[in-house]
Amino acid sequence: MTQVLQDFFINSISPSNLTNVERKKYLQKIRIIKHLYINGTNTNADICSTFKLSLPTSMALLNQLTAAGIVEKQGQGESVGGRKPDLFGLKKHTFFVLSIQIERFKIKLAILDNTHQILFEKTIPTIISKDFRIVEFIYKYASEMITASKLNSDKLMGVGISMPGLVSSEEGKNYTYFLQDQESESLQSAFEKRFKKPVIIFNDAKSSCLAEFRFGLAKNKSNVLVISMDWGIGLGIIMGKKMHTGVSGFAGEFGHIPIVEDGLLCHCGKRGCLETVASGIAMVNKAKKGLEAGQTSILNTMIDNEIENLEPEIIIDAANLGDQFAINVLSEIGISLGKGIAILIQIFNPELIILEGKIAEANQFITTPIQQSLNTYTMIQLKERTKISLSTLGKNSSLLGATVAVMEHIFKEQIDSAKAEIN
Repeated sequence: MTQVLQDFFINSISPSNLTNVERKKYLQKIRIIKHLYINGTNTNADICSTFKLSLPTSMALLNQLTAAGIVEKQGQGESVGGRKPDLFGLKKHTFFVLSIQIERFKIKLAILDNTHQILFEKTIPTIISKDFRIVEFIYKYASEMITASKLNSDKLMGVGISMPGLVSSEEGKNYTYFLQDQESESLQSAFEKRFKKPVIIFNDAKSSCLAEFRFGLAKNKSNVLVISMDWGIGLGIIMGKKMHTGVSGFAGEFGHIPIVEDGLLCHCGKRGCLETVASGIAMVNKAKKGLEAGQTSILNTMIDNEIENLEPEIIIDAANLGDQFAINVLSEIGISLGKGIAILIQIFNPELIILEGKIAEANQFITTPIQQSLNTYTMIQLKERTKISLSTLGKNSSLLGATVAVMEHIFKEQIDSAKAEIN
């Protein structure tokens, strides 16, 4: 895959065969491509300023990338006196990444291009577990989608996989799920053998955090917490303008902080974890108990009186339709979640907390009780400096984060290789 990227960017010329000047130009080109990939269109002046290049040097590099079919002019920027400057961006469909989002009850596969657009996608209902054989399962469906897409496989740069559980991206292992697939080798290695492409595995919450950091509300921020609220609860941490993963890569297991003395048994094996009272699973369990006890709610109609069909999205839909029982369930979840967030604020003192995931789609029905808890449990001096916002990235933030993780890995590999060749 490294060679594919080199072939693509510099027409089959290996950095080791270049002169020192050519290697430096190659390094500058890769940095420009990475910059455009992350930041979108830029003017020549912006690129000069970012990489401390002269205007003629930057323009020459952009012209070479344009001639190679990688970069193209994409309109004009704002004028600051004189004519409007040209905007340069990556050409659509120049390269692709296969992104896979594994959830507890479904798996979503998507192919994204270098403009972060989803071109093809497929969702597969399933239930994951420790014994679930994930590698062959995903490879089968992914291969079918790639074949059906008729994309040039050489332009498929790699595979990014976000998943729940204790995930070490560095080791390529998930310590919670898919244990049978990891008996003889890492999960990452097993996937790479099947796909024959670079594979990055990422915790789902950290994947969403990376997407927020690069493209969302956390961009250019220094201290941000990203809370993923789906069936479980996850946390991504940005400190000092860097994502913080901890010594083992497990930082952010927010949902498994014990918060209720002698509480319900959590799937992690402990009792009273935050997830048992403030997650999608907790929400569904609360709603089921209420309905079974005879609570009046439009939920019964929405699930055709089949209580096993109940999901967080359905409860949120009912709340948005004014169902008081659903609103009360969300309120209880929000109060408990707010207690946990209050702890985070007093530990990290963040400038911003981003709420994302299925439960975040409840909008004011979840943010209002969270704020009530923060008013009760957080020191005012800390609370008043922390903004709480709902994500603007939509439902595919984890897919986007996994895609970015793959490309940042490849860009780093290329940049490090080119630097090592420069005398």
